[in-house]
Amino acid sequence: MAGALAALSRIGLVPVITIGSPRHAVPLAEALLDGGIGCAEVTFRTPSAGEAIHGISSTCGELLVGAGTVLTVEQAEQATQAGAQYVVAPGFDPAVVGWCQEHNMPVVPGVATPTEISMALARGLNLVKFFPAEAMGGVQMLQALSAPFAGVRFIPTGGITATNLPQYLALPNVAACGGSWMANEGMISAGKFTEITRLSRQARAIVRQVRGEPEVSP
Repeated sequence: MAGALAALSRIGLVPVITIGSPRHAVPLAEALLDGGIGCAEVTFRTPSAGEAIHGISSTCGELLVGAGTVLTVEQAEQATQAGAQYVVAPGFDPAVVGWCQEHNMPVVPGVATPTEISMALARGLNLVKFFPAEAMGGVQMLQALSAPFAGVRFIPTGGITATNLPQYLALPNVAACGGSWMANEGMISAGKFTEITRLSRQARAIVRQVRGEPEVSP
């Protein structure tokens, strides 16, 4: 169960993906992989989410694919059946978290306050999504949370771009950062997969620089 979440931390980036047409799913996955990003969070913001997750999981096994914007138990079930390897929610829903834990599905609930973080800890979860990151105080808020919640690691999402990515990644309590700037809905629907690869490669280079990882050949 912890393997998928550990992988997210190693990658350092979680592309938050909104796919309008399932036919774009596999080319998108290939573009992310070519850019050095081995994961994707396909959001349940469109009716195509389940089919897109299934296409990626059945065709691009090397990409760690998760389901995002999971608001209900029904969506968590659909994501699991489609082949999702982890679930991300924008908030803390006890029913969604409980279902995922009962079915050994890694889950990253969203939090924005100390109370919600405490709720996650009570369920044995120490990796949470901090959302919406910039609107909730961004780097300063995460710094303030680090002392009382020393054992918690965050995936801040919401308002993060290539510009402020280094500031977030430099925080010891940040496991990875979520964002859509490297593969937003417009780029995906327009089939700009070469551009997605370029921006993904650029984002991974930022991760390597901040974390002191060795350079890799393109």
